[in-house]
Amino acid sequence: MRLLLAEDDWMIGQALREGLNQEGFVVDWVQDGRQAELALKAAAAEYALLLLDLGLPRRSGLDLLADLRRSRADIPVLILTARDSLSDRVLGLNSGADDYLVKPFELDELVARIHALVRRAAGRAEPVIEHGVLRLHPVKRECWLRGEPVELSAREFDLLYVLLEKPGAVLSRTRLEERVYGWGQEVVSNAIDVHIHHLRKKLGPGFIVNVRGVGYRVAKP
Repeated sequence: MRLLLAEDDWMIGQALREGLNQEGFVVDWVQDGRQAELALKAAAAEYALLLLDLGLPRRSGLDLLADLRRSRADIPVLILTARDSLSDRVLGLNSGADDYLVKPFELDELVARIHALVRRAAGRAEPVIEHGVLRLHPVKRECWLRGEPVELSAREFDLLYVLLEKPGAVLSRTRLEERVYGWGQEVVSNAIDVHIHHLRKKLGPGFIVNVRGVGYRVAKP
């Protein structure tokens, strides 16, 4: 799952990126409001969620959030800030944020809130994704096929998760790369095809369908 983190404090940003990476997230980190604006204009659809500090230089988090909602962008936004007054929380939520977390906070709570917001955005209430005989638990990063655990690499899990977010939707190789790889991560030309090949060996050859000239989708259960 790919996230955009807008945080100007270097120590906090570095700690969050490292902690979230260890939890299986891909994190692109920007340190001012202008960079966040440009990143969202370039690839808002590729991010599952925006982690937004309010006190950003060059452009405030609230201004960025207001413009984001005026443009009807539906990316979930979780505010991370030291501003803990009731009026600040109300203002942030009324400006279009989906959740508000006051610093300092525990990483476990942040991770739980991220997963809850992503589930809500996808229209799911249950933490486990079920597709026929396959079950996927994004929080625990576990997969079961017909009740038996399936060992997936981190990239295989991320790729399968993206495909299962909207079962039946065809995603191009480029779109899949943008969803599972972050800035600075090297992507070889056939990486997606290799991961798909490994997933088919583990899940069955008919589970992921190749739509010629377009991309990949999961088969109907």
